[in-house]
Amino acid sequence: MSAFPGTFAFDEYGRPFIILRDQERQKRITGTDAIKTHIMAARQIASTLKTSLGPKGLDKIMVSSDGDVTVTNDGATIMKLMEVEHEIAKLMVQLSQSQDDEIGDGTTGVVVLAGALLEQAEGLIDRGIHPIRIADGFELAAQCAIKQLDAIAQPFPVDPNNKEPLVQIAMTTLGSKIVNKCHRQMAEMAVDAVLNVADIEKKDVNFELIKIETKVGGRMEDSMLVKGVIVDKTLSHSQMPKELKNVKLAILTCPFEPPKPKTKHKLDVTSAEDYRALREYEQEKFTQMVKQVKDAGATLAICQWGFDDEANHLLLQQELPAVRWVGGPEIELIAIATGGRIVPRFEELTPEKLGSAGLVREMAFGTSKDKMLVIEECKNSKAVTIFLRGGNAMIIAEAKRSIHDAICVVRSLVKDSRIVYGGGAAEISCSLAVAKEADQLSTLEQYAFRAFSVALESIPLALAENSGLHPVETLSELKASQVAEKKPSLGVDCMLTGDSDMKSHNVVESLHSKKQQILLSTQLVKMILKIDDVRSKNEGGM
Repeated sequence: MSAFPGTFAFDEYGRPFIILRDQERQKRITGTDAIKTHIMAARQIASTLKTSLGPKGLDKIMVSSDGDVTVTNDGATIMKLMEVEHEIAKLMVQLSQSQDDEIGDGTTGVVVLAGALLEQAEGLIDRGIHPIRIADGFELAAQCAIKQLDAIAQPFPVDPNNKEPLVQIAMTTLGSKIVNKCHRQMAEMAVDAVLNVADIEKKDVNFELIKIETKVGGRMEDSMLVKGVIVDKTLSHSQMPKELKNVKLAILTCPFEPPKPKTKHKLDVTSAEDYRALREYEQEKFTQMVKQVKDAGATLAICQWGFDDEANHLLLQQELPAVRWVGGPEIELIAIATGGRIVPRFEELTPEKLGSAGLVREMAFGTSKDKMLVIEECKNSKAVTIFLRGGNAMIIAEAKRSIHDAICVVRSLVKDSRIVYGGGAAEISCSLAVAKEADQLSTLEQYAFRAFSVALESIPLALAENSGLHPVETLSELKASQVAEKKPSLGVDCMLTGDSDMKSHNVVESLHSKKQQILLSTQLVKMILKIDDVRSKNEGGM
């Protein structure tokens, strides 16, 4: 009974009851107080992220406990690095993470929307409406908003020969990021990378074939897309040729060293002859290994393990360039790109297992001794590498996150090629549709519908505020214009160009992403509204 959290006792009438232990150390919040506490925590998180929404959104600096500094505008990254204690705040972190895993973009918007929904729910609870009725009303309103999104969605042709529309979408994603000074170049790189590896018929994109390599130094404009593989290694000997054409690659996972007994061994060398014999044996083994690679027709050896100076010198003598210590994922990518097979033993090396590449060259950077190996013009051009440069490590890390977002968005368009207009246009359209639907309802849910409609307006309001516009004025003008002109493409003019039509600005978002945002935030809000009792350890307990 020792694990039981209390004591079993009887009162004077013989009725049993339980006395719970450690109650003074437990903190308990119930009923409306619990929901109000949760709403406050969620709103706090949402207000932190609100300022990073949109093209004029601001960046955040996150300093970790061991002093690592991260500058970022990406909602999911900010949430991941925020060290939150509150249990509901942790749910918000997971919300942005699931949006990032599923879509890759819209991680800030999804949190802002969830915060706004909870803010509206608080008002309804104060009016005496039961949380479950609010949650169910929100669920129905979300379905109504999704229907409206489907109605205003535009078909979007994904054509490998006409990349321009895709580039425009990638540019929308990158608009709020730090890389927007070489906006178009980054967008084109993301689109080219996805189209290279995409299977348009199956509507599938294999992310493992896109590798992102970074190198500090140079300008961001020096970034490029390589249709092949970049390996952060150099040729094993400085005198090996720096450029090789029409290369046959032997991809080896066996080390260039003499075989050793697998058991623990001790070798006694008692005389100079023994030593010489051992030396000759090793030399012979090395020569045999190099000969096997050469006989297979290889002109470059890629080795997962290292080899000592003697083997290195022998490879140079035999004119067989080699690269050592290439990591596992890179070995696999090289094998996919060059059409070669990974060979575990020298004896198994045959000409058909070799990979082929048109060009292998060593790339040097600036005045430093940093060099990288580029394998291009491969047999299977489906493997690509995005190579990013930048002034410091923080900018490069943020550029990597931004390009990842852009790649994810282009991928979601390959999978489902319908779009809606950005800049808050889709949210305003949904808000109007939900409000209209509310007038048709006679049940209590109409209040939840109206609250949902107001919450959807939080996105255009935040966009307008971050762009220096008057939020409420801008929103009311846009709502009036959308109703009068029946144009669901009117959104917040963040760039202050004087034109609110997102169609002419090419500000477009994938329909799948927008649907996911509304569904995920509604699910989380439903879950939070259903919690009415929280027990936690009281830190200040006796």
